[in-house]
Amino acid sequence: MRVLISESEIHARVQVLGAQLTEEYAGKPLTVLAVLTGSVVLLADLIRATKVPLRVALISASSYGGTRTTAGELSVNSSLVPDLRGRHVVVLDDIFDTGKTMFGLLETLKSFEPASVKTAVLLWKSERTEVQFEPDYYGFRIPNEFVVGYGLDYNDEFRHLPFVGIPDEEDLIAAAGESGID
Repeated sequence: MRVLISESEIHARVQVLGAQLTEEYAGKPLTVLAVLTGSVVLLADLIRATKVPLRVALISASSYGGTRTTAGELSVNSSLVPDLRGRHVVVLDDIFDTGKTMFGLLETLKSFEPASVKTAVLLWKSERTEVQFEPDYYGFRIPNEFVVGYGLDYNDEFRHLPFVGIPDEEDLIAAAGESGID
């Protein structure tokens, strides 16, 4: 596997993102709404780098699954989302690829009546974006490569890696084989 973004680069950038959120949301009721499951590692690091009181909430949204490396239909489960009325919300996701997942989430969140909604992602594949908006905060722009690590997965493998990497074919075969997928 080739390392695309090292652990130290991620750490430094998350600190910058936390400082940006600290500045923007000082004195405001903030909720960081993390998209399961890929953003969990980023969530833990980012909320420690953000020096303002905040709430954490979770939402499930996915257009990928198992060994899929291309997007399918978006599925959103907002049953874990608390009352957001009047709160400033930062939707946190691991990657902004086509942008369709984030667009769908933003549409879903309108019914929760937040004071404002912004988006934050670790990775942005800007050349693949198919929607008419960009993430408000992002860690790194990356090339159009399939990546894993730091929460991103292939067949639920590789999330534990402390870096973002580009898996080779052998990595993917091994990950698919561990779950019995042919």
